[in-house]
Amino acid sequence: MALILGIDPGSRITGFGIVRHEAGRQEYVTSGCIRVGEGAFPERLQKIFHYLSELIEQYRPDVVSIEQVFMARNPDSALKLGQARGAAIVAAVNAGLEVHEYSARQVKQAVVGTGAADKKQVQHMVTQLLGLAGTPQADAADALAIALCHAHMSGVQQQMGNVALAVRAGRVRRR
Repeated sequence: MALILGIDPGSRITGFGIVRHEAGRQEYVTSGCIRVGEGAFPERLQKIFHYLSELIEQYRPDVVSIEQVFMARNPDSALKLGQARGAAIVAAVNAGLEVHEYSARQVKQAVVGTGAADKKQVQHMVTQLLGLAGTPQADAADALAIALCHAHMSGVQQQMGNVALAVRAGRVRRR
């Protein structure tokens, strides 16, 4: 069993979502948004760091998955997003957690089946996959999708590792 914390970083709103991954099944634990407001940027980064540190201490996830920075049209926005990611990553690393990064395309592909999915499609699939009674806010849904992506990718990696072990043990023949 693994508890996965997914993070959708943002300089004003950072989404988070925690899922329990066990035997190929995922179960919703919690999700929400860190709204840092309009204050000075260094203080907003501090709020992201502190809130995520508290969340990590409370739920004790086993691993963190976070969305990679994408190149936005506005370089200033991309830099701020990168700094928000940095605050989140430091919170995870300070707690001794392993951090996995996924592109938006990888996340959408894993959850919706197409890397070109929009936010509404991601929200819908997260709601369906986790059996939620209501639709989570977009940033929280994105964070849950990032956690689900890691669950999917770790399952694929586990299967590939099992095949490699079987090949080495001579139970499976290479073509």
